[in-house]
Amino acid sequence: MKEYRLTDWLPTTKKEVELRRWDELDVILFSGDAYIDHPSFGAAVIGRLLEKEGLRVAIVPQPNWRDDLRDFKKLGKPRLFFGVSAGAMDSMINHYTANKRKRSDDAYTPDGRADMRPDRTSVVYSNILKDLFPNVPIVLGGIEASLRRVTHYDYWDDKLHKSILADSQADILIYGMGEQPLKKLVAELKSGKTVSQLTDIPQTSFLSEKTQINAYSGNKEDIILHSHEECLADKLKQARNFRIIEEQSNMANAARIIQHCDDKAVVINPPYPPMSEQEIDASFDLPYTRLPHPKYKNKTIPAFEMIKFSVNMHRGCFGGCAFCTISAHQGKFIASRSKTSILKEVKQIADMPGFKGYLSDLGGPSANMYKMQGKDQDVCSKCKRPSCIHPKICKNLNTDHTPLLDIYKAVDALPAIKKSFIGSGVRYDMLLHRSDDEKINKSANQYTKELIKNHVSGRLKVAPEHTSDRVLNYMRKPSFDQFYTFKKIFDKINKEEAINQQLIPYFISSHPGCKEEDMAELASTTKPLGFKLEQIQDFTPSPMTLATEMYYTGYHPYTLEKVYTARTKEQKLAQRQYFFWYDREYKNQIIKSLNKINRKDLIKKLYPDNSNIKPKRK
Repeated sequence: MKEYRLTDWLPTTKKEVELRRWDELDVILFSGDAYIDHPSFGAAVIGRLLEKEGLRVAIVPQPNWRDDLRDFKKLGKPRLFFGVSAGAMDSMINHYTANKRKRSDDAYTPDGRADMRPDRTSVVYSNILKDLFPNVPIVLGGIEASLRRVTHYDYWDDKLHKSILADSQADILIYGMGEQPLKKLVAELKSGKTVSQLTDIPQTSFLSEKTQINAYSGNKEDIILHSHEECLADKLKQARNFRIIEEQSNMANAARIIQHCDDKAVVINPPYPPMSEQEIDASFDLPYTRLPHPKYKNKTIPAFEMIKFSVNMHRGCFGGCAFCTISAHQGKFIASRSKTSILKEVKQIADMPGFKGYLSDLGGPSANMYKMQGKDQDVCSKCKRPSCIHPKICKNLNTDHTPLLDIYKAVDALPAIKKSFIGSGVRYDMLLHRSDDEKINKSANQYTKELIKNHVSGRLKVAPEHTSDRVLNYMRKPSFDQFYTFKKIFDKINKEEAINQQLIPYFISSHPGCKEEDMAELASTTKPLGFKLEQIQDFTPSPMTLATEMYYTGYHPYTLEKVYTARTKEQKLAQRQYFFWYDREYKNQIIKSLNKINRKDLIKKLYPDNSNIKPKRK
C-alpha cells in the first residue's frame, strides 16, 4: 500500500499552498462536495486536469457560506478564474425528497451531514465570489449548471427559472463532461485571450449583451428558441423548446442554440464529439490518490464508501429514459476506456486500504453499453433520436457484448481479485434483442449467463420501472413482457447453477402519463411474481428531462399531446400506496380507492382473503 503525503492531494488551505511553495494560484475551485481525490468526483477530475495543464490549482470543498465568508477569501484571488460546481448532484435533489421534505443526510459530506451546502449551490457560491472579487471570471460547471443552462422548470419553486447563467452571474458555463472544453479554455487563456472573448468553444454557454445579440443570430444554422418570456406565457412553447434542446444535445453534428432572456441572449455552443479512447483514458489515468483528503480523518463519506472499490468503464447512455438526466449531461454516445486503463485501475484498487478482493462494480451509467456504437457512423451523424433503443433497438446499433466479456475475464484473472460484481443497472432489453448477426446474439446469451452466474452479489437490480406498456412508452422503457422473459432466464440459470439469487426490480410511481389505475394494475401484476416491492420511488421532476417537461407543461414535447400527471400530494400518495398492497396499514384505503375508480376486479386479485395481509408496520 502506497504511503501518501499531504502534498499528494491538491491544496485546500493556505498552509497547503505554502507547502508547495506557491506564491500565487492560477485557478481556485469551489465544490459543494467533500474533496475526494478520485475519478468519480468532478472536482478532483477538473483539478487534476488543470494540474496536468501546468496550472497551480486549489480546491475549497464545501465552503461556509453563512459566516464572514473566510472560506471564500482565504486563498485570495486566482490569476485566471474561479471554478464553481454544486457537486455530483443537483443541490435541490440532494436536499429534498419527491415530497419536498428536507433530507436528513448528504452522501457527499463527511459523516453524511445534511447542512454543508446551500440550496442552489452554484448560484450562492458564484454570487458570493462576484461580490468579493468582481473582476475575476467565474467558470461554472457540474451537473447542476449543465441541466439548468436554458430556461428550465424548477420543481421546488414550481415555476420556470431563467438560465443559471443569469442568476449566478457566471462568465461562462461548461456543460456535460468538462475535460475537452476546459482544455480548450485554458489554452485560449494561455494565449492571452480573456474569458469574455471565448465565444466559440464547443460545449460552453455564455450570456451575450443586447448589443451583440445580432452577432449570434445571423448564422442560418443557428436555432433560435422561444424566449424565456414566451415560455413563461405559453407552456406549449416551453415544450417545443425542449424537443429542440434534447435533439441537439444528442446529435453528432449539432447546431448552436440561442435563447433570449430579458435584454440578453443565452448562447449555447454545440457539444464536442465523444471523447476518444485515448482522451478518456487520459482523464482516468491522472495521478489520483483515490482517497478523501486527510482533513476528513476518522469521518465516513457515504458516496466514497459506495464507489471506492468500483470501476467506471465508460461514459454516456443511449437509453434516453424520459426521467433520467444522464443523456442530458453525458450524451447518448458511448465513450469507453481501453482494457489497459481499466486493468490499471483495478490494480490500483487492489492496493487500497481495506480492499479484500471484491470489486463492487465493473460498470457505467448502464453496465452493458461498453464499447457499443453505431455500425455505420454516417447514419449516426444524421440521427436525431434521443434513444438508440426506444421504441425499438436501432438496426445500426452494434450490441456486441464480447468486449465486455473480455474485460470481465481479464479482471477476474488478476491474482488480487476474488470476485467482481456488477452493481450498475443492466439493460436486459439489449440482452433479449435478436440481431441479424448470430455472433452478436451468442455474445448476449454468453453475457447473460456470465452475469447471473459470476457477477451478482446475491441480488441483481434491474429497472422495469412499470408494468403498463402505455406508461412505459412515456418513460421510453421496453414492454414489461421483456421483464417476464428475463426473469425466466434468471430463474433458469439460478436453478442450473444451484445458486439462490434474487431479482430486484425498480419501479416509479406518479410518472407523467401514469394514473392511479395503472398503479393498481402494477400491484396486481407484481403480486403473483412474489415481489414485496422495496426499490421504489415517487417521480421527482429534475431539470432538463422529458418527463419533467411533461409534468410542467402538460404536453408531450414530441407529439404535443396532452399528458395526465399526478401533481398534488393526495394524487401522489394515492399512487404510491399500491406499492404496499400487502401491508395491513394500507388495505382499507386501497379497497376504498379501487371501489372509487370502479376496479373491483383488482380487489379480488389483491385480497381474495386476509391471509396475505401482514401485521401493521411499526
